[in-house]
Amino acid sequence: MTEDLYAITQSCNRCQAGQKHLHLVTFLTWIGDQMITVPDFPAWICDICGHRNYDQRALAQLSLVLNPQAGQPVNHPHPQPPVTPLQSPPPAAGN
Repeated sequence: MTEDLYAITQSCNRCQAGQKHLHLVTFLTWIGDQMITVPDFPAWICDICGHRNYDQRALAQLSLVLNPQAGQPVNHPHPQPPVTPLQSPPPAAGN
């Protein structure tokens, strides 16, 4: 199945002559003053001009992972009321 992905091409919107093929490259980005490298990151690279577009789905997943809030519990804006144990109904009148 992976081989099928590498067979897919896209027209290059930069040079209009080449075809972009999926390659695995090293992705570099900065978070604050730290450089982050991600090996084997999917990118579409033109076979004529070399223009590169990183795969959008991979970028979205990486963004979730690198989010400073990743792994932290979600704070709900309105805390849920405490759950109270079920109580027996009051006895019926006349019993």
